[in-house]
Amino acid sequence: MEDMYVKPGNQERGWNDPPQFSYSLQKSHGTQKNLLNKRAPPPGAGTPPMTPPTLFNPLAPPPGIKTAPPAGPPPSCHATPPAACISSHKEDVDSQTESEPDVQSVLAVLERALAACRQSVSDQVCNDMGKRLRLLQDSWQSGRLSLPVKRRMRSLSLELQACNWDQADDIHRSLMVDHVTEVSQWMVGVKRLIAETRKLSPELLLSLKDAAEEPEEVSDSAQDS
Repeated sequence: MEDMYVKPGNQERGWNDPPQFSYSLQKSHGTQKNLLNKRAPPPGAGTPPMTPPTLFNPLAPPPGIKTAPPAGPPPSCHATPPAACISSHKEDVDSQTESEPDVQSVLAVLERALAACRQSVSDQVCNDMGKRLRLLQDSWQSGRLSLPVKRRMRSLSLELQACNWDQADDIHRSLMVDHVTEVSQWMVGVKRLIAETRKLSPELLLSLKDAAEEPEEVSDSAQDS
């Protein structure tokens, strides 16, 4: 078919010259046109219906993966309490069952230390310390002090009576750290009392030491009788 559109070669042209095409022969045949008057088939005749796209749920698991059933309550809810909790609860119960320290015995030691300080310390300082001791007594008798605070104050009074200044000061600091809301009003006076008693001469401290030896003397006399 392509040979009809090609003219005979020119003898004068070279062997590598392109052949000459016949324009008139191509025009007579024309180009084949597409028919545009053909009616299109109605929708749905021969084509499968389109399904609407499904919405993507980010919380849903991927297709093909089985989800596990919801887990039950954690085993710790029904587990037995640890040994530490039991021991701490036992300590709390033991602390409540023990006898409460006597406020009068504690204040007696502090008052004797204050009386010894009045011989060498100014009246203003001694009066302020006495005021703080009365606040301690009111807080103790009104029930505003917890049992740990009362026990530490008893230990503080014993250390002060034995002239163990460092131990008494350590107990004072522990009370200020652990129970500051209970002791903040009167602990300043106790701290000053420890500091001033430390400065006293051995002669002025005899009243504290003699008071510490009184129970032993009383017990000895009771045994002799």
